[in-house]
Amino acid sequence: MEIHAQLLTTTKIFCGCATAFGAPPNTHVCPVCLGLPGALPVLNRHAVDLAVRASLALGCTIQPRSIFARKNYFYPDLPKGYQISQYERPLATGGVVDLGHVRVGITRVHMEEDAGKSLHHGQPDSDRTTALDFNRSGVPLIEIVTEPDLRSAADAAECFSRLREVLVALGANDGNMEEGSLRCDANVSVRPAGETRLGTKTEVKNVNSFRYLQKALEFEIERQIDVLDSGGRVRQETRLWDSDTGETTSMRSKEEAHDYRYFPEPDLPPLDVDAAWVETIRQSLPELPEARKQRFIAAHGLSEYDADLLVRLIAGGADYFEALIAAGAPAKAASNWMQGEIRRRLKEAGADDMARVPVPADALAELIVMTDRSVVSSTVAKDVFDRMWTTGRRAREIVEAEGLGQVADESALAAIVDAVTSAQTDAVTQYRAGRTNVLGFLVGQAMKASGGKADPKTVTRLLKARLDGGA
Repeated sequence: MEIHAQLLTTTKIFCGCATAFGAPPNTHVCPVCLGLPGALPVLNRHAVDLAVRASLALGCTIQPRSIFARKNYFYPDLPKGYQISQYERPLATGGVVDLGHVRVGITRVHMEEDAGKSLHHGQPDSDRTTALDFNRSGVPLIEIVTEPDLRSAADAAECFSRLREVLVALGANDGNMEEGSLRCDANVSVRPAGETRLGTKTEVKNVNSFRYLQKALEFEIERQIDVLDSGGRVRQETRLWDSDTGETTSMRSKEEAHDYRYFPEPDLPPLDVDAAWVETIRQSLPELPEARKQRFIAAHGLSEYDADLLVRLIAGGADYFEALIAAGAPAKAASNWMQGEIRRRLKEAGADDMARVPVPADALAELIVMTDRSVVSSTVAKDVFDRMWTTGRRAREIVEAEGLGQVADESALAAIVDAVTSAQTDAVTQYRAGRTNVLGFLVGQAMKASGGKADPKTVTRLLKARLDGGA
């Protein structure tokens, strides 16, 4: 795989133009990123910091000297007629993405500039026109190239996902695949069982979601197998994924591709990154997602599934969880609330980011503690949470204002138990005949009769005493 990640800088890699997405076409441009004669590039130091940061997090070796090179090719959205990249002397080499069941080696991480964007209008065979937007030209990228260690489409999608979460955790990339700030090219080949030599590969270009990457590779694998089974030959080519048809289509032949004629960029000196610079960046690295997951398991007794969900499946989930703990919520209860009510509400809102949660962590922690101390029942707590979500009020304020506190008075609850056992004679008979599982039904009826405010533990104890005592 070849992952192209836009570095999270405010200005471009070789000039001072803004990198912000969504500006009107050709408003973030200057003579440097337009490739005008005489314009000279100046390297953005912050881009180098972020590239080194990402490389270290992936376990790469930072090369003390790397060389920028010109990659020569003609395309309308490449105004200079070449792209400044790195070739023979990249910024970093080695490294690994550990998926647990497979370790995916990283060949290299190198820096480069992005090209502009071609905007096509009309139909290809009629009055098609193309407009060019150079706002993206010169935006700083790193390209992460993996070794051919992946053996399934699902593993490729997981590897892409792991790379994204590391880059986002580092603050090196915003992870926004819809806007094109993170893109993946995947090279895939098939070979008969027992064969050690890799087959002829095709490249699936510019896939911008994990699901589409998996689907594109699954289709391409089956397509290549069908070609070989029918006696054909797989062509080395670049293909595009069409999410509407669920198929890849041929874009261009790799066998006919021209030589990029790489040579060192004469307008940029070698990039020297000394050991002190590397060590300063290494010391600033945050805790990475996998390490955080393992800490949650060890420190809070969470299952691997629970910890994985908090760290990976809810954006900002780990930070919110730790804020709940800091505010006094028990770890397991906090995890359960995030997997239950928080995810339910986010799903209803069509979101998966904690930034969309209007309930502050300390406010939810107050509700969790109140539930844990039996101030409110778990049923009432969910209702209180819904009101907190829509009104912004605190849990205690809602409970006190609306009289939602849990009823633990045994005389009041005994009256409810009497009423339930008198009304549910069939269930009482079944319980006494040995079908003790109906106790849950009777508890539910008592809770319903109390408006959800009864202490379920006390209700259960009183019901068992009544049923077992035979009264």
